[in-house]
Amino acid sequence: MTARFPQMRLRRLRGHERLRTMIAETSLEKRHLILPLFVVPGENVATPIPSLEGVSHFSVDCLLPFVEKALGKGIGAFILFGLPETKDPCGDSAKNSQGPVQRALRKLTKTFPEAFLLTDVCLCQYTDHGHCGLITDDGIIDNDNSLKQLAAVALSHAEAGAHMVAPSDMMDGRVQAIRETLDAGGFSSVSIMSYAAKMASAFYGPFRDAADSAPGFGDRHTYQMAPTNGREALREALADEEEGADILMVKPALTCLDILSRLREKTLLPLATYLVSGERMMLRSSAAAGHLDLRRGLLEAHLACRRAGADLIITYDALDLAEWID
Repeated sequence: MTARFPQMRLRRLRGHERLRTMIAETSLEKRHLILPLFVVPGENVATPIPSLEGVSHFSVDCLLPFVEKALGKGIGAFILFGLPETKDPCGDSAKNSQGPVQRALRKLTKTFPEAFLLTDVCLCQYTDHGHCGLITDDGIIDNDNSLKQLAAVALSHAEAGAHMVAPSDMMDGRVQAIRETLDAGGFSSVSIMSYAAKMASAFYGPFRDAADSAPGFGDRHTYQMAPTNGREALREALADEEEGADILMVKPALTCLDILSRLREKTLLPLATYLVSGERMMLRSSAAAGHLDLRRGLLEAHLACRRAGADLIITYDALDLAEWID
């Protein structure tokens, strides 16, 4: 600093609303937002999810008008999560060409070519044990044999029209396996957003209800990251960059802002974060109890993600944010 009080009065930069807007260092715009969608089997299904206020399960036919509404509000990017009709130990329904995600992709790309479509690539919704990878006979996650299955799921999404796949399983080597499979299948233009630093967080509860993906035994601490380890998170993310990831994600958002900021200094790749279900419902529950203003609280939380370095934010509140931004 070259001056001190009283010559320097930082409040002079805050005295007029127009000036505050002109010199704002961080912005939150619709182009930064990605809206999650939960696609289920059947027809005429538009069922609210009790644990995730304002979010619904949609069959493909009901998903189309919802996406049309979102596009009309200026939200143009969507990440699809699927719930299958059947589950098995290997999660084979995840790569079924007639699965809800694959059917939705074909319909959406044809009906709304302007929409940008991402897909979550994982096995937890599709396995009868609820884990994100295959399980050995003695109940251990089989990392290496899971890679082929995850890559096959990603390929099925690309074949159905996905513009980007987003592996969320946290198996070692899955970005490389998916990249090689996509390239060999003729989908070198399909990009990968890696859930690069995904914590074993307490804030996923409502999502696990929505996706019916809670583990049937044990937990996910052997593959999701310990929230204690910031340096390891950077190693995870940079390893995914070396394997071919196009975008790196840090998850959850609000409890990992420090990691997001540190990663921003280590990579030139675009960064994403996910304001997860528990974080979102924490804010909404607090607002419902009268402890904070919902609009101000949600805007501030998403701005914090942007300020920490996120180029993109996956958020269930994209539609509300779009209205408030307008």
